[in-house]
Amino acid sequence: MQTQDIGQGLPEAVSLLDRLRMAIYRGELAPGQRLVESELAQKYDTSRGAVREAIALLQNEGLVTRQRNRSAWVRPITIEEAIEILEVRAVVEGLCAAKAAALATAEDHRELRALAAEMTGACGSGDVLTDSRVSDLAHAKIRQIAGQQTAAGIINRLRYQGVRYQFHVSLLPGRLAQGLTEHLGIIDAVIAADPAKAGQLTRDHFASVIDAVRQFEAMNLPPIVLAR
Repeated sequence: MQTQDIGQGLPEAVSLLDRLRMAIYRGELAPGQRLVESELAQKYDTSRGAVREAIALLQNEGLVTRQRNRSAWVRPITIEEAIEILEVRAVVEGLCAAKAAALATAEDHRELRALAAEMTGACGSGDVLTDSRVSDLAHAKIRQIAGQQTAAGIINRLRYQGVRYQFHVSLLPGRLAQGLTEHLGIIDAVIAADPAKAGQLTRDHFASVIDAVRQFEAMNLPPIVLAR
């Protein structure tokens, strides 16, 4: 959702939205934790009105839930739900990758190569946060190239719900390097104008993430954060 889409007078809420969303991703606001407007307003040095608007937007994204006349709280996402989200994304993102491979321009190729280089640098330095951010940008760029608005809408509704577990999954031994290899393969296939390969590698990537989520579950770690 873009700032201009939610009306005049709410840019403060949009800025706060990004900060609260990231706090949820990182587990700073844990699943089941109550979101008290006065406490958040003080913590983020903003108004209760801005907090209220941001919480409403997070509720629309499925990250927050509330019952009538009660405080909102961070909505827990189960492993099973995380896997379902990733299964749907595998199909839809695979479609977008195949279409992108058929439609990408030379300028698109340049931008994808730049993202690949940035991901490679982040992986080399063990920078999980940057790798997570740039890999998300790479997927977003491929969706933009595909121009499949229906698919983009589906993914945007799913990815914010699913991203929580994946951030911690990226911390599993070897996962950062494996994710880099998978993303670079997808980008290479798009640049090579190979729709079948781009689609298959994207589906394989999400299957790999699902395996990592199951590994994460087997370690009995608290379900805090989902990956891209």
